[in-house]
Amino acid sequence: MSFEPWQWALLIAGAIVAGFSKTGIPGSSILFVAIFPNLMPARQATGIVLPMLIFADLFAFAIYRKNLEWKRVGRLLPWALVGVLLGWLALGHIDDQQTTRVVGSIIALMLALQVWRKRGAADDLVAHSPVWFGPVIGLFAGFTTMVANAAGPVMALYLLAMRLSKLEFLGTGAAFFLVINWVKVPFVVQLGLINADSLRLNLWLFPAVALGALLGRPVVERVNQKLFENSVLVLTSLAVVKLMFF
Repeated sequence: MSFEPWQWALLIAGAIVAGFSKTGIPGSSILFVAIFPNLMPARQATGIVLPMLIFADLFAFAIYRKNLEWKRVGRLLPWALVGVLLGWLALGHIDDQQTTRVVGSIIALMLALQVWRKRGAADDLVAHSPVWFGPVIGLFAGFTTMVANAAGPVMALYLLAMRLSKLEFLGTGAAFFLVINWVKVPFVVQLGLINADSLRLNLWLFPAVALGALLGRPVVERVNQKLFENSVLVLTSLAVVKLMFF
């Protein structure tokens, strides 16, 4: 792969954001989701981004492992694995534009549910966690992460609905994605999206991912809970607009 200097600058910026989104403000991932598909075909970008996310997951898990709630992860994982399988099957039948529209619609539905909750209409839904809630979120998260590496906003809205503190939010999300992203690797390799060329590019970008991941914790420590939650909602809304209309 060959890139112009300005393209390398964007790739490095995207890699920094990839790391930061795991340890800093979730939802900022919309920035690198926007960058990579504009520098290469969307399917190829999937194979480039996945190893970077796994690398960032390792940092996030190491930093926030004492804050995670394993029971939240356990409720979602079996259903997320089913979602990954469905996403893998869907990739053979839908094009890039259809993929982004489907993912955007799923995230928009999740965003509407979160706004409903914040208005007080869904307090009982969240407080009692009905049996369908975890399976639906797990399926959505697995599907969207497989087809577009875009489960971040889905998972963010779920964790907000669970009313976790910002550190519990980051720790639980890190554990979930550390597992699910490794599960995706064989599927992405089978599709030919991770290969020798993509891994060489990853090696050049890993230092930038590490830099972003290390910057995240100091930022989170300076952001209060309300600002943290509002930032996640705003960035998730931007993700919906990007996926649905651009």
